[in-house]
Amino acid sequence: MSIPFWKMHGAGNDFILVDDRSRKFPAGNAAFIARLCNRQRGIGSEGLLLLQSSDTADFRMRFFNPDGGEADMCGNGARCLARLAYELGAAPAKMRIQTAADLVRAEIIPAGVRLYLPEPKDWRLHLSMPWNGEQIALHFVDTGVPHAVAVVSDLATVNIPLLGAAIRRHALFAPAGTNADFIQVAGSNAISIRTYERGVEAETLACGTGVVAGTLVAVRLGLVQAPVHVATAGGDTLEVGLSPPTLAGPAEHSFRGEIAYR
Repeated sequence: MSIPFWKMHGAGNDFILVDDRSRKFPAGNAAFIARLCNRQRGIGSEGLLLLQSSDTADFRMRFFNPDGGEADMCGNGARCLARLAYELGAAPAKMRIQTAADLVRAEIIPAGVRLYLPEPKDWRLHLSMPWNGEQIALHFVDTGVPHAVAVVSDLATVNIPLLGAAIRRHALFAPAGTNADFIQVAGSNAISIRTYERGVEAETLACGTGVVAGTLVAVRLGLVQAPVHVATAGGDTLEVGLSPPTLAGPAEHSFRGEIAYR
């Protein structure tokens, strides 16, 4: 079987997208999905998204991490899939998307795509995690998937691979683990962010739900005011609004192709 796909990215956060309205994609084959996402042996991406039909929304989104495991939500992935669905005629410019996290909305805008995320939940502020002889202050919120946020004075000096991995699997966030975000205040309406993503198990150039989580934490701590412009590791800027949380920015095509399933 030959599977057509699109490669897209949202602020450098890159994905494989498949039109699966026929429900023929082997979604239960985690090893195959992991191979597709592998940069050395497959197409390469930070996740795979399926566009499926829905009885409750314009379409259904399923998201898989690069390890082949399914996750409830992906902010930048949802924005990319929204653009593809609009271009394929599967959804209008203002659309509803069924996800495992909740029913969300998106709209096509001149700057790309704006996504309306679920209301944040499971707030836990002012947590503390011991690391290398010091206490790391963390703030937790679920923006569709779990995020732990640390406010730092200099993003460039943070050892993301080591500290991010330690936070991601810490007992505070067991058993599911968490994404780890590090934010630096850059103005009254601006922050910079770096993210260690669960499932990717590495730093990524951007993480949509992480951008929203970092912004919500910064607002709740009184560090910034919305709307907030968030500079990502890849050099792009995303805009986050509140009530409900929104995420707006580019959603761009890289290339398209076909891959064989055996």
